[in-house]
Amino acid sequence: MLKRGRSFPKQLAGSRFDSSFVVPIAKLHPADMQSHSTERAALPALTLAALGVVYGDIGTSPLYALKECFNPESPHSLTATPEHVLGVLSLMFWSLVMIVSVKYLGFVMRADNKGEGGILALLSLAFPERDKPNRSRAILIGCGVFGAALLYGDGMITPAISVLSAVEGLSVATKVFDGFIEPITVVILIGLFCIQRLGTGRVGKMFGPVMIVWFAVLVLLGLKGILMQPAVVAAINPWHGLHLLFTAGYQGFVVIGSVFLVVTGGEALYADMGHFGVRPIRLAWFALVLPALFINYLGQGALLLTNPKAVENPFYLLAPASPWALYPLVILSTAATVIASQALISGAYSLTMHAIQLGYLPRMVIRHTSSAERGQIYMPHVNWALMLACIGLVLGFKNSSNLAAAYGIAVTLTMLVTTMLFFFAARRLWNWPRKRAMALCGVFLAVELAFFASNLIKVAHGGWFPLVVGAGIFTVMATWKTGRRLVWERMQNATLPRDLFFADIEANPPQRVSGTAIFMAGNPNGTPVALLHNLKHNKILHQRNILLTIVTDEVAHVPAAERVQVEQLPCGFQRLVGRYGFMEEPNILQLLKDAPVTGGPIEIPKTTFFLSRETVLDTGKARLSRWRKWLFAVLARNASTATSYFGLPANRVVELGMQVEI
Repeated sequence: MLKRGRSFPKQLAGSRFDSSFVVPIAKLHPADMQSHSTERAALPALTLAALGVVYGDIGTSPLYALKECFNPESPHSLTATPEHVLGVLSLMFWSLVMIVSVKYLGFVMRADNKGEGGILALLSLAFPERDKPNRSRAILIGCGVFGAALLYGDGMITPAISVLSAVEGLSVATKVFDGFIEPITVVILIGLFCIQRLGTGRVGKMFGPVMIVWFAVLVLLGLKGILMQPAVVAAINPWHGLHLLFTAGYQGFVVIGSVFLVVTGGEALYADMGHFGVRPIRLAWFALVLPALFINYLGQGALLLTNPKAVENPFYLLAPASPWALYPLVILSTAATVIASQALISGAYSLTMHAIQLGYLPRMVIRHTSSAERGQIYMPHVNWALMLACIGLVLGFKNSSNLAAAYGIAVTLTMLVTTMLFFFAARRLWNWPRKRAMALCGVFLAVELAFFASNLIKVAHGGWFPLVVGAGIFTVMATWKTGRRLVWERMQNATLPRDLFFADIEANPPQRVSGTAIFMAGNPNGTPVALLHNLKHNKILHQRNILLTIVTDEVAHVPAAERVQVEQLPCGFQRLVGRYGFMEEPNILQLLKDAPVTGGPIEIPKTTFFLSRETVLDTGKARLSRWRKWLFAVLARNASTATSYFGLPANRVVELGMQVEI
């Protein structure tokens, strides 16, 4: 018999509203994980790949981070005195250590959902039973979803600021390009988004080697600067950072917002954990990325100690002034920023797919760009929306300094949410005492709240943009989740219990026709609406009838042994349940091919798929505000159909419609 979870979904499989339903988190299965010997053998390759994807964003921060701390155009920026330079460098180093090394690599990445990370995975670990939350838990779940929504704002700003800051290096080489910085940046961004449909498989193999060259150049430039002023290494002493905060007053408070730019991209370490594993990411960070970043920051700081006027662009001015050095550096920087942008774009695709699987967004077109790598996907709607947003940001903000004023607020909020969710995940996963969890998370919150408070100043100077984007996407996600729940409740009232259905079939047997009929349904115990409508209008049943339910578990991947479950029902019916993790895309045709159903293999050309198609009507009741009902109806009308989402053969699908009032 079919084993059920403790609660049923608030969504509808086989209908326009969703593809699956959520059940409680399953136990982790060690059989799913790679063996230690295989991991050791693949460690060098995975470490190389992690350099290209995971550290693209944080690895390009030397292009603009230190420059923004001493930006002469900012009314509250610091002057490049030795005391200030050492203080800022100290804050940068200890921010990297505290946020990236300790928080993410040391603790947060231990909270993996079957090897996968990211804020939605952490949300599933902290609150596996999200369908019946109490008030306080509902608020925290809402914060987790809002944190995920904010990542889209980060995904829009990162490509714009990274590519723009790299292209601005042309102005250091010659003033001829001053009027062409924005057009060149826009062209590069358009090209970047246009090639997304081709996939990142071939390009991805080049990411690691390019980033090795990039980090090697960071080290060489940094050493060049340090040799000019060896005393700059004293910045490792945390006293210099504390002294700056206590003596610089309001300017010291403001500069924290610019210091935070060195850790933007830290969230990617956790989000990309499932692609590479914890060990490769940690090895790449401690062996190369952290030393290269700080050596380069020290070199830029040494340049400012020698020549305070170099605050205009300390990264490029650290290079030899001759064109033979500057132009290749601009090209390398642009390549590195494109790689950083690629990582954020791919992350937006993955985040969207996870949100769809967990029921927070309607179905969208998902195209796989690799037959071997499941994680390589392309989502055209997300791609073009990001492209338009990036182009608008470049044309609207005009330079990287203005964009830096908008950058950081969304990331700090996401990190704060991650810390709060980690508190509950640690308590649940490892039974940490409340005091222990509060002590650790309290330290992280103290640091991140300081960053957040400083970044609040940016809201009036462009920081509102990622907040508006995040709020808008959160509204869409919350509206879809709530509207889908209301539709589910209405559908439950219209669903006939299967015991009554089979009793009626036995008492009044309908005419049978040859072939196999598959009825998709979200409720594994109810009777599919499409089945009831088929009997009502066509008054026939096929010889073999299969009730198909697709389940999205609150785990990243479902073991192959648990992929499919079959239950024999009366009157020649069978119940087939396919289980997938939220990192997986359902493959129904393959599922049916492998399913051990009675009556022989399922022949797709001789099978008819019956799906329900619901139209939302407004009842005028106040369960959902009128504008949110309108938004939900718009989302429902534009959601990808179940036929295209599940890859069903269109000529074998019959859709039966019904109206649902909410």
